[in-house]
Amino acid sequence: MSNQNTEIRQVRIAMRNCGIIDPSNIMEYIARSGYDALAKAIFEMQPNEVVDVVKASGLRGRGGGGFSTGTKWQFTAAAKADKKFVMCNADEGDPGAFMDRSILEGDPHGVLEAMAICGYAIGAQEGVIYIRAEYPRAVERLYQAIDQAESMGLLGDNIMGSNFSFKISLYLGAGAFVCGEETALMNSVQGGRGEPRLKPPFPAQRGLWDAPTNINNVETFANITQIILKGSDWFRSFGNEDSPGTKVFALAGKVNNVGLIEIPMGLPLRDVVDKIGGGVADGKKFKAIQTGGPSGGCIPAEHLDTPVDFKSLGALGSIMGSGGMIVMDEDDCMVGISKFFLEFTAEESCGKCTPCRVGNMRLLEILTRITEGTGKESDLAELENLSRTVCDTSLCGLGQSSPNPILSTLKFYRDEYLAHVVDKKCPSGTCTDLLNYEVVAEKCKGCTLCKPVCPVNCISGERKEVHIIDQDACIKCGACVDKCPFNAIIKG
Repeated sequence: MSNQNTEIRQVRIAMRNCGIIDPSNIMEYIARSGYDALAKAIFEMQPNEVVDVVKASGLRGRGGGGFSTGTKWQFTAAAKADKKFVMCNADEGDPGAFMDRSILEGDPHGVLEAMAICGYAIGAQEGVIYIRAEYPRAVERLYQAIDQAESMGLLGDNIMGSNFSFKISLYLGAGAFVCGEETALMNSVQGGRGEPRLKPPFPAQRGLWDAPTNINNVETFANITQIILKGSDWFRSFGNEDSPGTKVFALAGKVNNVGLIEIPMGLPLRDVVDKIGGGVADGKKFKAIQTGGPSGGCIPAEHLDTPVDFKSLGALGSIMGSGGMIVMDEDDCMVGISKFFLEFTAEESCGKCTPCRVGNMRLLEILTRITEGTGKESDLAELENLSRTVCDTSLCGLGQSSPNPILSTLKFYRDEYLAHVVDKKCPSGTCTDLLNYEVVAEKCKGCTLCKPVCPVNCISGERKEVHIIDQDACIKCGACVDKCPFNAIIKG
C-alpha cells in the first residue's frame, strides 16, 4: 500500500521478510540475520533462558487461543519424557484467511528456525508441520527450505557442530476446519479422525504419540527469532500490556484497500478501517467489522475506537482469532451474516460432541426460518439460550465459539432481527424471501424493457401502460430493477 499513513501504522515483525527476500534462496535469508537467533540460543543461552525470554516478551498465541507462548514452552520443557515434539499448526481454515500461507510462501526459513529454537528450549529433537494440501506453493517452499537448511548443517544432526539435533517433517492435511484445533490436528497426524480430545491431559503433558508436544501456529513462530535476537523489551515496545507485539490480519470486505496488514496491537479499529483500509468502499456507510473468522463477533460503529487486542475484542463478544477481519456496510444484513457463518461452522463440525453437532444445526434451522419470513419473536430468546448452551458445553474451541456471530448481532443489531420476525422485512434488502419487487406507477413509462429480462415472465403490461409484477411468480432475481432506466421498480 502506498498511503503514507498506512506505512506509519504498520509494523513488520512476523512478515519482515515477505516480499523482500527470495524465499527459495537460503542465502538471502541468511543475509538478513537468518539462523543467527538459532546460533545465539544454542551457543549463548541455556534452554531455560530461551524459555524465559519468550515468556517475558508476553507473546501470545496468534492462532486464536491467545495463550502465553512462553508458558506453553515452559510446561512442555518441564515434562519428563524420552521423546518430545514441536508442532507447527499451518492448518489455516478460516474462509478468506491467508496470513500463514503468505508467511510460509514468503519466509519459510523464519518458521523452520523458530521451530528449532523451540526444540532446543523444550528438549525436543523432532518437529512436524501440519499444513493443508490446498497450499501447494507453501508446501513446495517448505520442502525446499528444509533441504537447504539440512545441506548447510542448520537442521538435522549436530546443528552448527553442536550437540543439538533437530529434524522437521511435513504432514499434509485434507482441509478439515476442525483440524486447526490442536488435539484434532494430532489425531489426524496419527492417522485417526480429526476429532478433538478431552483436556486435560494437555499436549504439553501427552500430545503426539502420547509424548509431550508443544504446538504453535505459523505466525506465533514467525515472531520468535526477532524476540531472541532483540530481546523481550524490544518486542514489548510494540502493542500494549495485555497484548504485546503485532498481529497480521487479512483485511477484506467493503473497504477500499484489502489484503494482508500487520499492525501493532492496541491500534483502534477505526484506524484499521479508515487509515489502512482507506475507508468504506463506494461511499457507503460503515455498519460492522467482524474479527476472528467464522467464530468471531460483529462490532458496530459505536465501538470503532476499540483497540485491537485480546481483552478488548473479547469484551465485545468477539475474538482475535487467527486474523480474519471483514468490513460490512449498510447493504449487509446482520441476520444473513450470522446465518452465513453458522452454515460454515455447522458443516465443519466433526460431530463428536452433541452440543456442537446438534446445537449448531438447530441454530441454523432457526436462522433459516427467520431469513425466510417464517420466524417468530420467541425465536430470538431461543437463539440466545441455545447459543449460550453451545458455547458452554461444546468440547473444543470450534463449538465454543461458533455462536459468537449470533450473540454479537443479537446484542448490537436486535432491531434487524425484530424487523425480520415482526415486520417480515429485511431492512438491508438482502433476504430474498422477504422482498417484494413493485412497480411505482408514477415512474413507469411502459417502455417494456423489463419484460424480456424476467426469467419467469411474471411482468405484464402493454407498451405505454403501467406494468404489474405477479408477486406469487416473482423469484426476486432483481433483473428488472437493473434494467429499468426510470428507477420505477423498487424492492421493499
